Amino acid sequence: MKKLLVTGASGFLGWHLCHKAKEEWTVYGTVFSHHCTIDGVTILTADLTNFHELKRLFQTIKPDAVIHTAAQTDPNTCQTLRSESKEINVDTSVLIAGLCADFSLPCAFTSTDLVFDGLRAPYRETDLVCPVNVYGEHKVLAEKGMMARYPKVTICRIPPLFGIPGTASMSFIQPMMQAMRTGQELRLFIDEFRTPISVRTAVQGILLSLEKATGLIHLGGAERISRYNFATLLVEIFGFSRARISPCEQKDVVMDAPRPPDVSLDSSKALALGYSPLALREEIKNLNHGNYVV
Repeated sequence: MKKLLVTGASGFLGWHLCHKAKEEWTVYGTVFSHHCTIDGVTILTADLTNFHELKRLFQTIKPDAVIHTAAQTDPNTCQTLRSESKEINVDTSVLIAGLCADFSLPCAFTSTDLVFDGLRAPYRETDLVCPVNVYGEHKVLAEKGMMARYPKVTICRIPPLFGIPGTASMSFIQPMMQAMRTGQELRLFIDEFRTPISVRTAVQGILLSLEKATGLIHLGGAERISRYNFATLLVEIFGFSRARISPCEQKDVVMDAPRPPDVSLDSSKALALGYSPLALREEIKNLNHGNYVV
C-alpha cells in the first residue's frame, strides 16, 4: 500500500484520520507533546517546527501523500501565545508545503471556518477572508503561504468537530456532556452560528479532497446552528435529565479571543465531489446508539 504521513496523530482529528486511513494506506503519524498508540499505525515523535528534523522525516518515510493536521487550535491560547501559535500554525505549515512541492506529493491541510468575520455567511471558497482573532489570522497566513509555495496543495476549511474522544484528545462535546450529566449549568451562545460536523464526516471529506481537489474547499455540515441549539439536541437525544442550559450572547462572556457571529460554510464544491454530511440529528443519534465505529 502507499504511504500516508499524518501530522498531529494524537489530536482529535488526526487520531480519527489515522484510524480511517489505515484501511487504504500504510499510515505514519507524528506526535510531539501528547503521545499515543494506534493499532496498525506507525507513530513517530517529531518536532515539526525543526526544519532539519522535518526534512529527515520526509526522507526516512518517503510518503506518497501528506495530511497536515498538527496545530494549536484553541483560539484563546493563540491569542495570548502568538509567537508559539505562529510557529506551528504558520511557519511549520509552509515548510511542509515546501517539502511536498520538492517531492511532488499530494498534500492536504486542515484550516478553519474562523478565517471569516462572520458578517456575510454562508461562506464559499471565493469569499474574501477577514479573521477577527489571531487563530484565524494565522490560518489565513498558512493558507496563503502554503498555496504560494505549492499551488497543488488542498486547503480543507473545517468547522467545529464532534465525536467519540481519542486516547489523548476530545471534541467540544465531551466537557459539555459531562456538565449535562452532573447538572452543572452551561451558558451557551444563541448568537454564534457554525456548521458543525462529526469527525467521521470530516475524515471522509479530507480523504476525498486529498484525492479529488486542489486549492480551497469547505467541509461544513448540513445545518447552520448555534451552540445553544446544538446542546438542546444533545439533551433531547441523550436524555440528560439533570442538564441545565442557559442561553447567553457573545457579549455576556469575556474571552481572550473574539469570535465572529456566523461563519457557516457553503460546501457546494465538496458536495459536487461526493462529500455527504448527515443531518446533525442523525450524526448525534449514531453516537448515542453506539454506531460510531472508528
